[in-house]
Amino acid sequence: MAASIGRMGPRVLVVEDETSISEPLASHLAREGFEPEVAGTLAAAREAIGRGEPEVILLDVMLPDGDGRDLCRDVRAHSDVPIVMLTARGEEVDRIVGLELGADDYVVKPFSAGELVARIRAIQRRGRVAGSRRAPITIGALVLDPASRSVTKDGAPIELAAKEFDLLRMLMSRAGEVVGREEIMDEVWDPHWFGPTKTLDVHISWLRKKIEDEPSSPRYITTVRGVGFRFAAPSP
Repeated sequence: MAASIGRMGPRVLVVEDETSISEPLASHLAREGFEPEVAGTLAAAREAIGRGEPEVILLDVMLPDGDGRDLCRDVRAHSDVPIVMLTARGEEVDRIVGLELGADDYVVKPFSAGELVARIRAIQRRGRVAGSRRAPITIGALVLDPASRSVTKDGAPIELAAKEFDLLRMLMSRAGEVVGREEIMDEVWDPHWFGPTKTLDVHISWLRKKIEDEPSSPRYITTVRGVGFRFAAPSP
């Protein structure tokens, strides 16, 4: 069963079976004005989410009754609640898999509770900014609707993972501009992102395969060597 500690602010679900990590983390979150709730298993986490969606989920990968990434996938199928993966796995491929499943950030143990709180607040700030950008964006055959988090091309829906959508929304909202790699990583991932920027190249490649007629000769997302990327400007 999930345990709640205090009731004072945004609800944060901590899905972690190691009490040596979850208990001090929950106490720190409470001191920082959050309402932490701890679940030590996938079953307890699903029960907690069923009682009401938290504002942030901190999700361990290795849990007694399964893989936390399965819960990430299930949650992301119907919700945009921010998810931060907590894991001892630091390999790049594990980070990429977690982010592709829809995680908003990926923190490798051991981590500092202060840094984790900073990451949560950065995610919340990005969410508030993103929430203010609600008008659909149309460029060429593409239509991106931030409110429904949907993308269509020539009227046909395009299925995007959460990070792919966030990346596409940023680029389309800055259409015609050259956007630097670090600026993209700061806004779409996190200012404290510690991983290689190759993650960005991987997501750009996935996006091109889904939105371009010829991914090898992109019309929409072009690379500006040594700087970043430019999304095609809308036609006059």
